[in-house]
Amino acid sequence: MRFQTELVPARLIKRYKRFLADCTLDDGREVTAHCANPGSMMGLAEPGTKIWLEPNDDPKKKLKHGWRLVDHENGHFTGVDTAIPNRVLKDALTAQSIPFLADYATVRPEVKYGENSRIDFLLSQDGLPDAYVEVKSVTLSRHAGVAEFPDSVTARGAKHLEELARMVAGGHRAVMLYFVQRTDCASVTLAGDLDPNYKAAFEAAQAAGVEVLAVGADITTDKITVADSLLFSL
Repeated sequence: MRFQTELVPARLIKRYKRFLADCTLDDGREVTAHCANPGSMMGLAEPGTKIWLEPNDDPKKKLKHGWRLVDHENGHFTGVDTAIPNRVLKDALTAQSIPFLADYATVRPEVKYGENSRIDFLLSQDGLPDAYVEVKSVTLSRHAGVAEFPDSVTARGAKHLEELARMVAGGHRAVMLYFVQRTDCASVTLAGDLDPNYKAAFEAAQAAGVEVLAVGADITTDKITVADSLLFSL
């Protein structure tokens, strides 16, 4: 997935009200950017952090910049927009380029299922059980090389795991897919200390037959694409 417009560098002044970020552009102008991330963004929102913004000239948008990347200034990036993983993964699933899911030719996003829920992707193929794929964006890393989910309490995430377990009980395939929007991590685990209930829901879902996949991301200031599979371990 390529960014629609060329990203511009900035320095973070502060993030507030979850979805707003005041930033200083290289020319000294201060702007307020939309931050499409409802999580805590632990370790990513310190004042002075180098970030990349996507400008827009859409008259329907009040804010003319969107915060897309954190630049760790060591060659690595983290993508902070939680809407991007589904866009990236839709392309990859449609191209049948993700291992373990490559046999499915039909990809349907945002399909209603369970109790007032929507699955990120419903995959289907003649001769195979339908595959319900739930996607989570992973951006937290508190230990070098290791990504963690979640970065804050997520009751909604626990509900999604319970829904996936019900799909397995109904004879379907259910997959929890963690998309790591960082280029500096080789493995993924759960931040059980931040949300013990999510970890408990995960363990119950896995015991019920829910599959777990983790994939990395190739990130530049031009685009974000799916990279190799990553090791998931508790």
